[in-house]
Amino acid sequence: MTDPNGPTQPNESTDATESPEPAVPPDASPAGAEPAGTDTNAEPAPDDTPAGTPDGGAAAAERQTTEAQPTPPAAETDFEGPRRRARREREERRAAQARAMAIEEARRAAKRRATGTDNTRKLGRGAVRGLKALMWSALISVIVVGLGLLLYFTPIMSARNIVIVGLGALTQEEVTNAVAVAPGTPLLQVNTDAVAERVAAIRRVASVRVQREYPSTLRVTVVERVPVVVKDYPDGPHLFDRDGVDFAIAPPPPGVPYLDTTNPGPDDPPTKAALEVMTSLRPEVAAQVARVDAPSVAGITLQLTDGRQVIWGTTDRTEEKALKLAALLTQPGKTYDVSSPDLPTVK
Repeated sequence: MTDPNGPTQPNESTDATESPEPAVPPDASPAGAEPAGTDTNAEPAPDDTPAGTPDGGAAAAERQTTEAQPTPPAAETDFEGPRRRARREREERRAAQARAMAIEEARRAAKRRATGTDNTRKLGRGAVRGLKALMWSALISVIVVGLGLLLYFTPIMSARNIVIVGLGALTQEEVTNAVAVAPGTPLLQVNTDAVAERVAAIRRVASVRVQREYPSTLRVTVVERVPVVVKDYPDGPHLFDRDGVDFAIAPPPPGVPYLDTTNPGPDDPPTKAALEVMTSLRPEVAAQVARVDAPSVAGITLQLTDGRQVIWGTTDRTEEKALKLAALLTQPGKTYDVSSPDLPTVK
């Protein structure tokens, strides 16, 4: 039997948070004291060695010594593990980022190479197209210049026909002599402006137009002056058009009245006033006028073929006066006064 007051058997389970202490013989512990690190509330662990054997105490001491070997603190293990994992994860992320950057750089480089190749190809194709366009332009220019020289210096397209239209009092010979273009002259060598000036120099010509009609025709369109009044001179009657131009010495056509003024001409005010009155009359009334007296711009009178007289006055309200005169002439009378169109009279 054991002494109830003696030392108790040490517990096999130890506190992992405290450093193990070496086993102390029972006689070295003070009476009534408990071994350090021993749980007093724990039940004693069963002993595999049968009680009463000589090796029972040695085996228990050996087990206690083995179990009391120092182990790494749990707190230190838990602290170092996450730190190493974090460092490893950082390294892995850096490596992944480096790989991604390398892949992206390679992709960009490939894209730049591809773009550069495409641009080079496009530039090459554009240069070829530009060269072809330049060559075609040069060829077309050469052809056009050559054709122009051919037409300019050869009689392929020459003025073999001269057509004159619009003739009245003028003759074909008069206008042809003014054209002065030799037959067979290349049309490109014909100066149409110069031809028009020569034809317009004919006093009967009011306007002229000269055209090239390929391949071999030169067309001259003439508008002759129309006589509005006639003036007697010692050398014969002179014809005046609506602008007061003395364009011909010839017998007047039927229905052209004589003009009685001191100095007829395009710059003479009485002449211009008389012509304005004549051009404002209706055709059936103008055909009845035999003479226009224009001593001044305010004293114009008309002498009709049947002896009646029209007092016109000034050129103010000329159109209105012409309308009133056409109505008044339907009434019998000798003198028709339209100098005041608001109050025309018949005497």
